[in-house]
Amino acid sequence: MDYKVVVTRDAEEDLERFIKYLLIEKKSTQAAENLLNDYDITIESLKHVAGSLKLCDNPRLRQLEYRRINFLNHRYFMLYRIMDNVVFVDSIFHELQDYENKMY
Repeated sequence: MDYKVVVTRDAEEDLERFIKYLLIEKKSTQAAENLLNDYDITIESLKHVAGSLKLCDNPRLRQLEYRRINFLNHRYFMLYRIMDNVVFVDSIFHELQDYENKMY
């Protein structure tokens, strides 16, 4: 089953923040472009595999039915939930962020 993917405004802002960091702080347009390409690949993959990925291990996130998909080539991931055949990407995080506490 293929899913429709909806990226929430919060997740879009997360991605924008990472891109601005790479462009302004790291001064690397190549790194920003690579991250955007990986984001696009991850969204495309999510359309096909969203329902097959496990619920988060964190009990609170599991109760809210959040799942996680890692970017293929970068240390970022998306937290998403599924309603019917629609995937809602609510947040994007870097691996080093304390995402569990930020989601409460």
